[in-house]
Amino acid sequence: MKRVLFLFVAIVSIILLPTWACAASSDFGERVSGMTEVTGIRVNSGSEKIRIVVDANAPVSYRTMTLSNPNRVVVDLKGAWLSNKVKKNIPVDSRFVNAIRIGQFNKDTVRVVVENKVGASNYNVFSLKGGPVPGRLVMDFGNIHGDTSKATIALPDVKHDSSGTASPSTSDAGSSTPQTPSADTSQQATDASQGQDTDPSVTDSSVPASSGQDELDAPAKEAAGDTQTSPNQPAAITDDTDADIAALTGLKGRKITIDAGHGGNDSGAIGPTGVMEKSVTLRIANELRRLLVAEGATVYMTRTTDTEVSPKGANASDIEELQARCDVANNSKSDIFISIHMDSFSSGAAKGTTGYYYSLGSKRSRDLADKVRQGVIDQIGTSSRGTQSCNFYVVKHTDMPATLVEVAFISNPQEEQLLNSEEGIKKAAQGIADGIADYFG
Repeated sequence: MKRVLFLFVAIVSIILLPTWACAASSDFGERVSGMTEVTGIRVNSGSEKIRIVVDANAPVSYRTMTLSNPNRVVVDLKGAWLSNKVKKNIPVDSRFVNAIRIGQFNKDTVRVVVENKVGASNYNVFSLKGGPVPGRLVMDFGNIHGDTSKATIALPDVKHDSSGTASPSTSDAGSSTPQTPSADTSQQATDASQGQDTDPSVTDSSVPASSGQDELDAPAKEAAGDTQTSPNQPAAITDDTDADIAALTGLKGRKITIDAGHGGNDSGAIGPTGVMEKSVTLRIANELRRLLVAEGATVYMTRTTDTEVSPKGANASDIEELQARCDVANNSKSDIFISIHMDSFSSGAAKGTTGYYYSLGSKRSRDLADKVRQGVIDQIGTSSRGTQSCNFYVVKHTDMPATLVEVAFISNPQEEQLLNSEEGIKKAAQGIADGIADYFG
């Protein structure tokens, strides 16, 4: 009897499982409906400043506050939810910042915590609309006083009414200046730890916090006077502003050659459903070009349509075709060369992303290959097959740092499907762009 009952329960469970899964998916969709999705976080570190850019699929409203012991700047993105593909802890190698963390503070707030070394007076936070990403929150730390005066950014003054809520006050648009938040006692609180602060870490808002709640679980924990808050609205942006942002992220004026692998009578590898490598690489290359141009780079393409690169067309030898691609980069005196490919193997189980550089090339080529590979992985979620040396013609015969990135395996059914989708193309291009930005940063 028990065995019969067990079998009955098992059968019912199998029948109802899809319904439960659909219900869970529906509940999640309803919960985030109308909210802004935080899709990524990028870091560019230089000798004079570190720039942190939080990407979102729409403009964001935000509120900043500072905590001490250690110094931290906390930014809450309102009406937002955090994609599970975003890294929660970001490695930092900077003399201005110790650590960066991001997490879902509550059901409609994403919180970013930056542990900074230079104190609250040497940072600037502002948001941007337009450009290659619909919503961007920018956080600068370091020697920023001279640079921010160049950007034409209108930031509304903000005052607090008697209820403690924020409302913008009337003011003339002016240049952005480093953040100097004023104290807001309505936002200050002392938690159960009696003002003692614990080391910040990211926790999911659905998980009960321990008795020593950190700044990702509570609004503020410092004693009165140690915590400062400043609500903000999205900033207006001009063409001059976007150009200045591009300069600070290291891409303005950079010359980049993008090589979409294969083309014309050379289809490259073909996936299980007939998707051709040459079409995927071209779609990624064209999207990557759009992203880089929007950030101020000058981009040279080996091809923009389904064609051979050599003037001889289909009559060119393999070496002539490959050399023609190198010539585009060498003749333009590009700063870097990126060749985009899709991998393939006899087994459909092979998967992942690989970065290649010339075995006898410079360390800068390896660095470029490594950063581009990691950028792609961060965006499309593929497994890493490492950064490897090679003797490929196009990275051997170019005069600048060069990499050939195998984005994913077109022979793998799942990766073929991913890279044949509009979302997959955009994410792969964004990943390469992120890697390039990290390289120049």
